[in-house]
Amino acid sequence: MIALALPASNDEGFVSPTLEDMHLPEILPWGAPTGEGFGKQMLLILISVIIISWFFIAAARKRQLVPGRLQFLGEFGYNMVRNSIGRDIIGEKDFRAFTPLLFSLFFFILINNLWGSIPLAQLPTTSHVGTAYALAGIVYFTWIILGIKKHGISYFKFAVVPSGVPMAILPLVVLIEIISTFLVRPITHSLRLFATMLSGHLIIMLAATGTEFLLLEAEGLLKPLGVLTLVGGVGMFLFEVLIQCLQAYVFTLLTAIYIQGSLAEEH
Repeated sequence: MIALALPASNDEGFVSPTLEDMHLPEILPWGAPTGEGFGKQMLLILISVIIISWFFIAAARKRQLVPGRLQFLGEFGYNMVRNSIGRDIIGEKDFRAFTPLLFSLFFFILINNLWGSIPLAQLPTTSHVGTAYALAGIVYFTWIILGIKKHGISYFKFAVVPSGVPMAILPLVVLIEIISTFLVRPITHSLRLFATMLSGHLIIMLAATGTEFLLLEAEGLLKPLGVLTLVGGVGMFLFEVLIQCLQAYVFTLLTAIYIQGSLAEEH
């Protein structure tokens, strides 16, 4: 955690980390003076794709009846997404076609979340809102296209006109359903992931800089408080690892729910 520490003090005392501290200099800058370019976030995304591809290709290579550890881990991860998310949410009839999408989303998000807890990397790429928007956008167009393919243009009626609603309040209900389904849903799907990873990483950065300041720069009775800050920071670090895994599961679970809703006969 200390490796996260930024310069924590100047002549005025402790300076807390900011959002700008998470945006590291680009590795291959272009488009100056905007600062755009190929940066650490993009590099980690590419590495995550390589790691995921290598792991599951290696796990599936031998296909032994009695699996080794690598094959066991691969099968466990695949079956967890396939059965616990795909089959249980979408249903026995339709889930198989969407298992590759759910599988890819879960492990891509999981690895890119966990970058924030890995030394030297220490940057969850999903804490950049563009990544969350792109993932949620893929899911958004997927369930809309599936709904149209299943029901035709009548899908939009199924999606926003609940059955059994009295005519007196139907216009208000339809307006609420349009906003919540086609506007709020993709925004919350992306921001839930982005905001959780961003806030968690900032808390870890704050704990690291606070520990550094109290142990190395503070004087008197404040210095022993650095030990408490360190212990609390370690606890928050472990909690953040749990949240990183949980958010990958939640994002994939919501994807399955949205797909199931598009394929359902009634809404």
